[in-house]
Amino acid sequence: MRTIATPTNLGEVSSSLTSEGWALLPTTLLYPWLPADAAQAEALHASWNELPPDTHLRDGGHYRFRRHSCFVYDTAAQTLTQTPHRAHWQPVTYNALHGGFERWFEPVPDGIAQHPMWRALLRKLGGFLAGVKPVPAWYIEAHQFRVDTTGGIGRPTPEGAHRDGVDFVAVIMLGRHGIKGGETRVFEADGPQGVRFTLDQPWSTLLLDDERVIHESTPIQPLGEHGWRDTLVLTFRQGGFQGP
Repeated sequence: MRTIATPTNLGEVSSSLTSEGWALLPTTLLYPWLPADAAQAEALHASWNELPPDTHLRDGGHYRFRRHSCFVYDTAAQTLTQTPHRAHWQPVTYNALHGGFERWFEPVPDGIAQHPMWRALLRKLGGFLAGVKPVPAWYIEAHQFRVDTTGGIGRPTPEGAHRDGVDFVAVIMLGRHGIKGGETRVFEADGPQGVRFTLDQPWSTLLLDDERVIHESTPIQPLGEHGWRDTLVLTFRQGGFQGP
């Protein structure tokens, strides 16, 4: 397995994303950049305990809980606006399992969507990614995910290795509890090269150039009676949201 070097500054993060198509943004860089601290992060993370079930799983599972909301970040004005609630939609070319139909999820609560750390995260990432690929605006979809092991196994990416049909994806690890597995795998979309590693530090962030790489996370299993894996997934797309 390839050794993954931890960036020590944002320049290295940007360089990796540009050259490799993916990059790690470690917690040690994220907190001072926003700025935020562990207490704020834990207060925000607490809302993951109240996620409703994902009722759209087509593999018959009951292991995923989620909320979803959409935002627009104006890169020139540096303003972030939440949109009216809308469905999540992907074409079958990007998601063979769950693509081709509208999936309505409960929205992110107002207290979370207006939380200073949440808004700073979306604004800072939007500005950073506009530095890598200049665009007038990012259309951002935010997904709160909990995958648990109540049924014995949980699948973070039941669709398998995939692209999301956007420009960039940010996968933010919020916490792992009582599990094994959940390895992250990133591969070239048009080549054989890839990396494998496990995101385990709270608020460590994986950035992906969705046009250049595919990604997946392996299933999780409990180490004891019950385990779970919490993530925040943000997608950044230019030109508008995906829709039928």
